[in-house]
Amino acid sequence: QVQLVESGGGLVQPGGSRRLSCVASVSIFPSYIMGWYRQFPGGKQRELVAYITMGGITKYSEVVKGRFTISRDNFMNTTDLQMNSLNPEDTAVYYCNAQHTLTKRIYWGPGTQVTVSS
Repeated sequence: QVQLVESGGGLVQPGGSRRLSCVASVSIFPSYIMGWYRQFPGGKQRELVAYITMGGITKYSEVVKGRFTISRDNFMNTTDLQMNSLNPEDTAVYYCNAQHTLTKRIYWGPGTQVTVSS
């Protein structure tokens, strides 16, 4: 069982930045792809924001590409999401995600709220 805990959410002004962090209860290397998803207010589905493989390959959704950066620290078992140039449309609950590369089992953190508002 993998436990994930996010931190760093909060209120940020439009145009501002925020860094989210996620710590895993197990070693994330070499077995886990780490990702960030978000769920908009009133939304039912979570959408992919970004993910990073154990080799450091990254993928971003088109709406955050160039503004957000995902990273991972395999020693500390953490994955971060640096968010820049935030706008109100980025307001959502952000979830950390870990997927085992062999079993494909997925784990989720409880989420952290990011609100972009003046």
